[in-house]
Amino acid sequence: MKAIFIAYSQAYGEEIVELLDEHGQRGFTQWIDIQGRGGDEGEPHYGNHAWPGQNYAILTIVPDEKAQGIMDALKQKDSEYPNLGLRAFMWTVDSMV
Repeated sequence: MKAIFIAYSQAYGEEIVELLDEHGQRGFTQWIDIQGRGGDEGEPHYGNHAWPGQNYAILTIVPDEKAQGIMDALKQKDSEYPNLGLRAFMWTVDSMV
């Protein structure tokens, strides 16, 4: 099993959930209206007057055979809109209840 954490601009709306659906991944936990700032060149998303954007985040646990396909699709989406803001991180899940 793999854990995939996805942080992304609210401008993506439901696109990230739809991407998971397209890969047959049903389960996830989503956080909405979170704040953040890109590490290199990304603009802050603080939800205030000066920086009005917000981010969402999703954590999903996926079978190994689905993980790379989801990551590849996320990378493709990010390359289509590089200034919008999308980051994804994957790591191995050793145990789950």
